[in-house]
Amino acid sequence: MMSSLPALEQLEAAAGTVYRAMPATPQYSWPLLNEALGTEVWVKHENHTPTGAFKVRGGLVYMEALARRAPGIAGVISATRGNHGQSVGFAARRQGMQATIVVPHGNSREKNAAMRALGVNLVEHGGEFQESREHAIRLAEERRLHMIPSCHPDLVSGVATYWMELFTAQPDLDIVFVPIGQGSGICGAIAARRALGRPLRIVGVVSAHALAYKLSFEQKRKLESPVTTVTADGMACRVPDDWSLEIIMKYADDVVAVSDEEVEAAMRLYYVATHNVAEGAGAAGLAAAMQQKDRLAGLKVGVPLGGGNVDHDQFARILTAHSGNQPLC
Repeated sequence: MMSSLPALEQLEAAAGTVYRAMPATPQYSWPLLNEALGTEVWVKHENHTPTGAFKVRGGLVYMEALARRAPGIAGVISATRGNHGQSVGFAARRQGMQATIVVPHGNSREKNAAMRALGVNLVEHGGEFQESREHAIRLAEERRLHMIPSCHPDLVSGVATYWMELFTAQPDLDIVFVPIGQGSGICGAIAARRALGRPLRIVGVVSAHALAYKLSFEQKRKLESPVTTVTADGMACRVPDDWSLEIIMKYADDVVAVSDEEVEAAMRLYYVATHNVAEGAGAAGLAAAMQQKDRLAGLKVGVPLGGGNVDHDQFARILTAHSGNQPLC
């Protein structure tokens, strides 16, 4: 399976595709974050991409490759809780393709609006991501649309470019914490580590209210698990993706779980310490670092701020949940 991961030359080609549409994002070590965690922490700011999340990189690479493989394709379809759909919409528009995205009922209003603004045909179906995904597969067959998976080598090649940036800028990182939704982010980190020959540890992070990847990692077999997370919708996975799961089981160093309360604390800390907005899944890496704080002393830690696309009313509630003279961590 390691041979299925993109190699260095593929990641360099993917970077060329990505940088035609956007610049590299910054990585900063914020003094208040370092103080709160008691060690040196580097934040990769994927909230600064054109869609406010890391997913856009994978969409750009996938859609460019698809346009070469299947010129004249009628359109594409996929399922999402938001950031993957914005990625597909952004990249499809650049290729002159029509994108249909299926989201569950009750999905983020602002993510839905952002997808529509990109020209996406938005379909609401099901109560959670897996039901939306299954409906998208049916629609793909009925309408003869190309079904974009949640995890694919081309998506991983694009996503890995942000890890290449971070690992090149900070080559002596000891550990990174990577949120897991459908696995492209952590597979990208694994691919970049391999391509650059870095010895750092890669720890996956799931929601404690969506444990499928953690349980599967621990038992070395694919397991489903109920989804009840309210805050970390980008990690609301009931059924793991086969391709990403095999890579994670073989090459991730660990998988940990964070609760919605821990994620919300990380969202607050990001805002107070950096004045950057983080959505739930986008802050999960920091939530895990906060949880593991006592084990990180003396280590150089990397965390992605993977996305900032949180509905404003939800963010306002989270920010004010612990107002007053609360400690940063």
